Amino acid sequence: MDDGSEAPTRLRLDIAYDGSGFSGWGAQPALRTVQGVLESALATLFSRSGPSPRLVVAGRTDAGVHAIGQVAHVDLTAAQLATLAVHRGAPASTDPPSTLVRRMNGIAGLDSDVWVTAASVAPPGFDARFSAVWRRYQYRVADARGPRNPLERGRTLWYPAELDLDRMNAAALSLLGLHDWAAYCKPRAGATSIRTLQDYRWSRDPDGVLVAFVQADAFCHSMVRALVGATLAVGEGRLEVDALRVIRDRLVRSNDFKVAPAKGLTLVEVGYPPDDQLLARAEQTRAVRPALPGAPADP
Repeated sequence: MDDGSEAPTRLRLDIAYDGSGFSGWGAQPALRTVQGVLESALATLFSRSGPSPRLVVAGRTDAGVHAIGQVAHVDLTAAQLATLAVHRGAPASTDPPSTLVRRMNGIAGLDSDVWVTAASVAPPGFDARFSAVWRRYQYRVADARGPRNPLERGRTLWYPAELDLDRMNAAALSLLGLHDWAAYCKPRAGATSIRTLQDYRWSRDPDGVLVAFVQADAFCHSMVRALVGATLAVGEGRLEVDALRVIRDRLVRSNDFKVAPAKGLTLVEVGYPPDDQLLARAEQTRAVRPALPGAPADP
């Protein structure tokens, strides 16, 4: 019998979801959230083996934001791991992470809008949130030159004007670097708005859809959608190219542009350092960004 003295085993979970039907990632009473659905599945799986596990996520996505590369971790006791090794009294698997994926997705169902794509035993020192060195998002916009594909409407913003790609890229490039992004974030008490914007660029896909790629060490609340909204205003000619940098340096929220809707935004990947640097990265990040309300990524 597990007496709780044995250290838990940490598993990394890779997760994808269509954010349309969720009120964001974080669990909230009476609201359907990604964390709530996944933790409900964990509670069902481990109902007879101790407290229900809780997830720690790389980036708390906002309501309506999608993900194909979300990362979370969960700590399982020896008793919970043993539950994964048997099924109806018979040995089930010698690979508990694969069993966890299969059973969680089985609870979700084949037509689910959230899916655990992979699970693995995490390397020593791994923390889904604090070990991450970058998060990468994409945002899709069909402007007046782009197609209006109803099958893509759930993850693409339909924009009524033609947008100038060169102007948008010039504005995006001017923003790169370590800065205080208070002008592009919703304020949260005790949370820093200092971030390093590592990459921001736009391209037009062969089908004509404009796609932004935005990468930073972390994002404060609504930052990606604010950056996109401001850049769309530049692309339409309503703001000058250098206006985005001027707005940033004012350090106050601006009414010069509209924050882009959530539906065009997708978390595509989270980056981590080599395994032997995971613990040091986590300790460094905790020292800079303590665990306060408003996790490090919440676009």
